[in-house]
Amino acid sequence: MLKELIYTGIGATSLIKDRVEDELKKLEEKGKIDKGDIKGFIESLEKKGKEQDEEFKEQIKKSIKEAISELGLVTKDDLEELKKELK
Repeated sequence: MLKELIYTGIGATSLIKDRVEDELKKLEEKGKIDKGDIKGFIESLEKKGKEQDEEFKEQIKKSIKEAISELGLVTKDDLEELKKELK
């Protein structure tokens, strides 16, 4: 389910980016915006998107770790610690 949510978000983001680019091209053709402004705007959107992607990934990791802890599941670190104790 999480995987589908992530793919849906990526797909929506891609669709929005394409639509924004199309609208900016229309504005350029009408002479209401120049190419330099378009490039800067798109770069700004991409930078912000990457930052939000990193924040989203960190939030997902945090949520998963909290869920694992609340459920009392064994983690990889727990297993490694147990192996050391058994030796």
